[in-house]
Order: sequence, then C-alpha cells, then structure tokens
Amino acid sequence: MKATLLQTPGKDGDGSARFHSLAKFQSVIFAGVMFCATGLFGADSYIAHEWGTFTSVQGGNGELLQWRPLQSSELPNFVYDWTKAGMNRGSMIGPKVGLITLQRLETPVIYFYGNHAMNVSVDVAFPKGYITEWYPQATQIGPTYPLNTNEPTNGILRESRAVWRNLEIVPQSEYQTGQEDQLPQDARGSHYFAARATGANLVRDTLKSPTNSAEVEKFIFYRGAGNFSTPLRVTVNSNNVLSVENTGKIDLAHLFLVLIETNNASDGPYGVMMEMDALPKGKTVEWQNLDAMKRDGWDRFPLEKFQGEISSQMKTALVAEGLFPEEAQAMVNTWKDSWFTEEGVRVLYVLPRAWTDETLPIAMTPQPNELTRVMVGRAEIVTPDAEMNLFESLTKAQNGDAEARAESVNEFKQFGRFAEPALRLALAHAAGTNAVNFAYRLLYPPQPSPFE
Repeated sequence: MKATLLQTPGKDGDGSARFHSLAKFQSVIFAGVMFCATGLFGADSYIAHEWGTFTSVQGGNGELLQWRPLQSSELPNFVYDWTKAGMNRGSMIGPKVGLITLQRLETPVIYFYGNHAMNVSVDVAFPKGYITEWYPQATQIGPTYPLNTNEPTNGILRESRAVWRNLEIVPQSEYQTGQEDQLPQDARGSHYFAARATGANLVRDTLKSPTNSAEVEKFIFYRGAGNFSTPLRVTVNSNNVLSVENTGKIDLAHLFLVLIETNNASDGPYGVMMEMDALPKGKTVEWQNLDAMKRDGWDRFPLEKFQGEISSQMKTALVAEGLFPEEAQAMVNTWKDSWFTEEGVRVLYVLPRAWTDETLPIAMTPQPNELTRVMVGRAEIVTPDAEMNLFESLTKAQNGDAEARAESVNEFKQFGRFAEPALRLALAHAAGTNAVNFAYRLLYPPQPSPFE
C-alpha cells in the first residue's frame, strides 16, 4: 500500500511520469536478464552498479548538527580503517572516534557484471570529506603519510581519495571450485554481509605486500565522513508541522517520511510512513503534522508489518532509479534495522545522480558500458518535542527525582548514535553550567580505569 500526500507531475503530467518510471523498472529487469543470460558484452565490456547512503542529523530548525559518525561503526574486523590501514600508511585525519562531522557516507558498494574475466581499476575521490573504511585493500589511499620512511611508500596519497588498481573481476560462470567460499567471514558487521546477496561478479584484489595477501569479495566497499550539506532541508515548527525544502538545483525523487515509536505507544511499537514522489528544485512543501501522523497516520502499522510494507516500497523506488531488484533488496536488507526500526523521525530520499558525481567523483579503467549510482539521503530529525522531553526529564532528574533519572537515561539511549547532538539541543535550554555538568555526568558516567 502506498500513501502519497503530494503528487508532483512530471513534464508530461503525473500519469506520464508514472509510465516512465514503470518503463524504466521493466527495462532494468530486462537488461539484467539479458546481460546474465547472453553473451551481450565482449571480453573487455562490463557494467557497474553502486549504492550507498548519506546520513545527517538536524534539529527542528533545519540546521545540520555535528556528530561523531564513527563511534558506532560495527564492521567486520577484516575491513581496513585508519587504525589498521596497512602498507606502511598512517592517517592524516586524526583519531577515528574523535572525528566530528555533519555527514556520514555509509556503505557504498560497487558491483561489477561481465561475461568474461577482466581487470578493472577504480578511482573514487571524496573532495569534501574523508574515506574512513574500505575493503579490499586499496592500492592507494589518502590523505596518508608513511609510518616508516625506511620502508616502501607506495600507496600514499595527499588528497582524499581511494584507488584500486587491476582488480580481477571474475564472473560466476568462471568461478573456480570453492572460490566463493574464500569470501572473508566475521561475527561482527551487521551492515556489511547483506550486500553480498546478488549475482555480481567476484572481485579479486591481487595486491600483495608483507601485510596483505590476495582478497576476494563480491564488491568494493568503502565509507567516509565529511562537512557539507545534502540538498534537503527539513524543519518542524511549533505546531509540529514538518516541512521539506529542496535546496539543490535538481528535483528530488522518492521521499519517504518515517515516524517510529517503540516505547511510548499504548498499542505497542508501530511505524508510519508517507511518500512524496518528487520535490522540485527550490520548492518548500508543508508535508505533514507529526501529531496527526501519530494519531491517525495514513499508513500506520505494527512495527513488523510496517517494516515489510516500507521495505517493499523502498525497493521499488531503488529499482526505478536503476538498481537490479536483488541489489535494491540487498540495500534495504542492509539498512532496514536502522531506517525502519530505530525510534524517531527521519526523511529518506534518493539523491540526484549529478549531485553524487560531484560529491564522489569516480573513474574506472576501462570505462564500463554502464555505470549506475544510487545514493539515498537520510535526514534524521531531533524534533522540538523530543528535544524538550529530554530537557524536562533532565531537569526533574537534577531536582532529585530518581524515576526521572531513569527516564532521562532511557530517552537519551533511544537517540542511539544521534544522542550527543540531541543532548546539545536539549541543554541549550539549561541555565548555568551546573545543569550541563549534571546531564553529562548522568548520561556519560565515568568509566573505571583498567589500572584500578
């Protein structure tokens, strides 16, 4: 079931826009079937598909908030980061956990499809941010410096960029016995392994060094963080009306307003969703009153059913943008425990391809016959109500209310990785440093020293 509060017609009207979306949906499926079933491409031909997420957090006034996007980064231990970059490389961007930014570039993966084994080089730049995690090992990555100047310094880059040279792309028809079993495993990393569930070619990194042997995966994986804006501004006014503004130069598509309550609902955890087909460039739209959405939301379901409904709609939107159905499903499966489970209010939307190409310039050698890039923006909203509820419970807790202390800690934990910016918003209402110090001691209790 699809709930649409605003239908923005395409150039030929709404019916035509829907027709073109359906046609694109069908053509993508047909292309995928033809590519896999026939020798459509030659020995040096292939296509590449990429998906990923840009996540930000903001207050009700629409201003982006700084946060620590790497604190809760649960990835397999075999993934490289700046604590274990390998190849005599050290990071120039400072301690990993201490990185404070406005945007988190999450789980971009690049798939390859070809009928014959071949070698491909990939160069991804992130001029407004830093690449913080990656797999397989990159031939070059930056900004870096040599840890030991007496050792070879190949792989050092001064700019924010990752380069994989001469990756061996192996189609399933040419897999050697047990080759897919070589994919690395690890008990950690819930936001990693779901991306493997596609028919993409194997990617074999033949780069070798004293600290690195050949590695096999179903994709190139990388993550990052940076200080820049995405082209959507979300505001919530004093009447709890949520508005969206397209601040960019290109129309936005497939906007999903998501509201989830897990602890305060009398009828149990539930989710509500609304979809907006398009938001024209430069336009602001009052979308929904959040109170009404909680009370009688158009698409309100118990949480488990909600997750199934919105996952299906999101998959359809991603396929309409060019992903193969199994890629779209892999993306939804990767993020459904975050997008469609965590309590709060958020807007998910598809970022324009031109914006992605400008933010993450990419080059491949040889050039693919087709390069599809589908990035989803996530705007996490700390609503004025949530902000004030946290402040009021902290005030009660400071006045000696033991129940309020427990309530404050519980409310704080519900913000998850967005807790720190939510706390800063709440404490903006506090008078004096005593309240601020109390809140931080309550919500960030000192940890015992390992030497005690």
